[in-house]
Amino acid sequence: MTFRTVESGVPRRAFLLMPFAYLGLNAIFNRREHPIPNPPANGARLVLSEAEWKRRLTPMEFGITRRGGTEFAYTGRYWNWHQPGVYRCLCCGATLFRSTEKFDSGTGWPSFFAPATSDAIYTRPDDTLLERRTEVLCATCDAHLGHVFQDGPAPTGLRYCINSAALLWRGL
Repeated sequence: MTFRTVESGVPRRAFLLMPFAYLGLNAIFNRREHPIPNPPANGARLVLSEAEWKRRLTPMEFGITRRGGTEFAYTGRYWNWHQPGVYRCLCCGATLFRSTEKFDSGTGWPSFFAPATSDAIYTRPDDTLLERRTEVLCATCDAHLGHVFQDGPAPTGLRYCINSAALLWRGL
């Protein structure tokens, strides 16, 4: 008995792109619109249990903000967003960045040359990959936001490369 293979007509490239298409559709359909939370009063910190964060966030948002994950380049909702406004922390509502400091870095993630205020974020060394990076976190709730690099534009020379999944935009 001989078996004949039937040519499907689907290019090999399509099979290579299918996992990315699946991840993109999964992110779209599992995304829920969040109301912007009110940040804690008087500069208080927001500390919740892991179970409470999991209840509040989608799996992708939890993986990025609470586990230090990264979304795929060019897939986040704000990488190509140019409306005036402020970018707040998805987890706690604290104001983190402003559109006036946003620039197109060509990386596929929202990029800013400065935070809204110097106390909105904090940084720490990140050695999880083969290169040393500097992680950016929300000063109010410790959410992982992204990383900062020293290849940004004037006046700071910094590029805060931030995950869209960690942000909520509010127009002016």
